[in-house]
Amino acid sequence: MATNTHKRPSALVTGASSGIGAAFAERLAHDGYDVVIVARRRERLEAHAKQLQASHNVEIDVIVADLSKSDDLHSVEKRIAEETHLEMLVNNAGFGGYRAFIELDPDKAEELIHLKVLAVTRLTRAALPGMIARGHGSIINVSSRLAFSGSIGSSQLPQRATYAGANAFIITFTQLLQSELDGTGVNVQALCPGVVQTEFHEQVGIDPNRYPAGIVMKPEDVAQASLTGLRLGEVICVPAMEDTNLLKQIQESERRFFELTRSGYVAERYRS
Repeated sequence: MATNTHKRPSALVTGASSGIGAAFAERLAHDGYDVVIVARRRERLEAHAKQLQASHNVEIDVIVADLSKSDDLHSVEKRIAEETHLEMLVNNAGFGGYRAFIELDPDKAEELIHLKVLAVTRLTRAALPGMIARGHGSIINVSSRLAFSGSIGSSQLPQRATYAGANAFIITFTQLLQSELDGTGVNVQALCPGVVQTEFHEQVGIDPNRYPAGIVMKPEDVAQASLTGLRLGEVICVPAMEDTNLLKQIQESERRFFELTRSGYVAERYRS
């Protein structure tokens, strides 16, 4: 696709073999994008590409890659840098690292951090020069509502220190990056879904039927909310959030905290 001379926009979606990534690929193909789909499972990717090409008059390219591996990550970076009409990047690759930290295999923790931190950083960096030069483009970084759960223990929510921490990186990274990109025509978004009807939960050993039906969202609705949120200028998109003042209150609290801790003196309770 990188060598095409036509003017049709292109998009690249990671973690596109199922779930939210597959829903993004479907929606973007429907909207007239040529789509590069990236994931580890070749059979799933090729079947999805075949279905998309049969349904939409666009080009679908497949890249089989494990973005937790340096060689594969660099290969996808190179492809992104060569895309002359890349209009959208969706950093969706990831998996659930639900487990008590002391029980989590360090290699799995590293894999998760590679996907949610290193791959997001490097692929975003690869996409930006071309987007900025063209004066337009969008990057969606898929995080999680659990990124806001640091003050909530594990009695009601899964044990998730590494998973929630890695997704919290995405939120701060995306917010600050957007401030750097103001005026360039390029927009970034941190997408923070809650419980979504995907294979994600089965892969971490959670029965998806344990959740009340009313809190489980369809992946295509998540993709729809994200793309609509981009048009609305939302840097953080929480698909189930009706009252946007909730986010404003969090952000105001952060600004107030930062201002009130600006001092060269330690707090009274630390003085002996």
